[in-house]
Amino acid sequence: MKRPLILAVLTTAALLAQGCASSLSGSAYERREARSVQEIQYGTVTDVRRVRIEGTKSLLGAGTGAVVGGVLGSMVGGGKGRTLATVGGAVAGGLAGAAVEEGVTTQNGYEITVRLDNGRVLAVTQAADEHFHVGDRVRLITGHGGTARVAH
Repeated sequence: MKRPLILAVLTTAALLAQGCASSLSGSAYERREARSVQEIQYGTVTDVRRVRIEGTKSLLGAGTGAVVGGVLGSMVGGGKGRTLATVGGAVAGGLAGAAVEEGVTTQNGYEITVRLDNGRVLAVTQAADEHFHVGDRVRLITGHGGTARVAH
């Protein structure tokens, strides 16, 4: 009886952690970016460097982990032992949940350096879901607030 409950809680926690990850893809747009004006400049890729984009560190992973850990800890022992197990489970679950969230949302990326046609040189870091090579002609798309992406 306890095993299905544990699996359900852990599966829910993992899905919640993944659901919080926003896309850093050059081809993904946030809802607020739709129908907004963005500046486009053309240029040539001068360098492409592989990078790791850190995962998210929100309270959702830690909070979900703490709840799961506390529930699991409360199933151990009785009296003061149960209280200690509940608190210990919540603390350990919070730490584990935060680590899981960050690990699940960490991704590979590229730092793409572009020499614009006007001579300026800019670098944009984005998810490594589209390949770029030195010499590629690209568009640098800049939106409000300074967000930018490189696209073929």
